[in-house]
Amino acid sequence: MIKVIKWSSIANVPLQCKNLNIMTLYQTTFENFNKNYMGSAAMAVIGQSCLGGAAAMYILSHGTSIGQMIQLAIIVLACVFANTSILAQMKHKVVFNLIILSTILSVLLIFLNSFVL
Repeated sequence: MIKVIKWSSIANVPLQCKNLNIMTLYQTTFENFNKNYMGSAAMAVIGQSCLGGAAAMYILSHGTSIGQMIQLAIIVLACVFANTSILAQMKHKVVFNLIILSTILSVLLIFLNSFVL
């Protein structure tokens, strides 16, 4: 189902009346993930593995010092835990949380290694 939002109709609504709660976004995303678990889990394995590989590439582009190896270990473990949770058929909530953690860590390390370091 595609929802069309008219920006002019919600622009005049006060900020406290808008539904901007992060937990609502989390809950609706989890419900979609849980409803279509097999397809979502398969896409998550592909997506977070590719994102983890990109993070590893950015980390290793700055050399192989101790700092880079620690970052590499963090991102590899995060991706391995997410993939293992799917293969071990853990509870859907645990799988969902590990996928989110892996994605956030990958994006954070890509950002740090491409712009900051």
